[in-house]
Amino acid sequence: MKAIQFKKFGGPEVLEVIQVPRPIVTGRRVVIEVFAVGVNYADTARREGQYVVPTPLPFIPGAEVAGIVIEVGDEVTSVAPGTRVVTLIESGGYAEYVLADERSLIPLPDQLDFVTAAALPLQGLSAYHVLKTMGRLEKGESVLVHAAAGGVGTLAVQLAKIFGAGKVVATASTPEKLALAKEMGADVLVNYLEPHWDQEVLEATQGKGVDVALEMAGGDVFNKTLKCLADFGRLVIFGVASGEQSRFYPSSLMARNQAVIGFFLPQVMRRPELLLPSVRELFQYAADGRLRLTIGGVFPLEEAGEVHSLLQGRKTSGKLILEPKKG
Repeated sequence: MKAIQFKKFGGPEVLEVIQVPRPIVTGRRVVIEVFAVGVNYADTARREGQYVVPTPLPFIPGAEVAGIVIEVGDEVTSVAPGTRVVTLIESGGYAEYVLADERSLIPLPDQLDFVTAAALPLQGLSAYHVLKTMGRLEKGESVLVHAAAGGVGTLAVQLAKIFGAGKVVATASTPEKLALAKEMGADVLVNYLEPHWDQEVLEATQGKGVDVALEMAGGDVFNKTLKCLADFGRLVIFGVASGEQSRFYPSSLMARNQAVIGFFLPQVMRRPELLLPSVRELFQYAADGRLRLTIGGVFPLEEAGEVHSLLQGRKTSGKLILEPKKG
């Protein structure tokens, strides 16, 4: 089968098309024919050797796949060949076929196609748990969403509204991206390329600051976001897209009872009591139209390197999808 692999860390050019044996089922595992793969910043971090946990080489990236179960192991009881599913896996998604545990499979509602389904789990679950589990968003509170036209951002803006946020402040880098954030439901639009964007956020909240802030850039963006936090505010970190670590003094949080909280989705994936209800909620929101999934582009598997360049160059809006096979 065809797959995308890197043998050394580096830029998009280290991604190469290879031929590898198709996976073989055993026990409770199944083989999925892959029709859509979600592309995420975690994939680029893996490629650069900057991921939260070590990345073994050689490595086939891709954690978010949608497709059809074509083979099942002899201990599989909950799914049969022909079932349309989406799943999250540790690695190996940039391929025509993947191996997955039956316990990780999420059957697809008839209303959702493969591309739409692959756009939801990783970024949808991230947005959901950053807001609700870690950010503890309550009705009427204000939220700051950075990169609000991106995959997580577009979902976070919508989910914040579904969860009852009183005001959603969205940042993005172009008028077009800000317009998309507004379309998703944002109340206040801020261009984060402006040098004093943090003052605009404070002005939008009458100087109080936001109750919950979502931050995944690092560096100066983190420092300015911290200045935008209200009394009892929660700043949730779920990435370091800039590659720049931030330094701050923890004792500075004490005066205003603020919190800085880290989020790593695989920890949620190990807790079924957190994972399964949120997955069901997200698919229901998508199926009934309350949650709109914005697809930034669908590309052949062979163009993975170009897609990584587009993602890191912030040249797209919404979710980017690789398509190993046509659905």
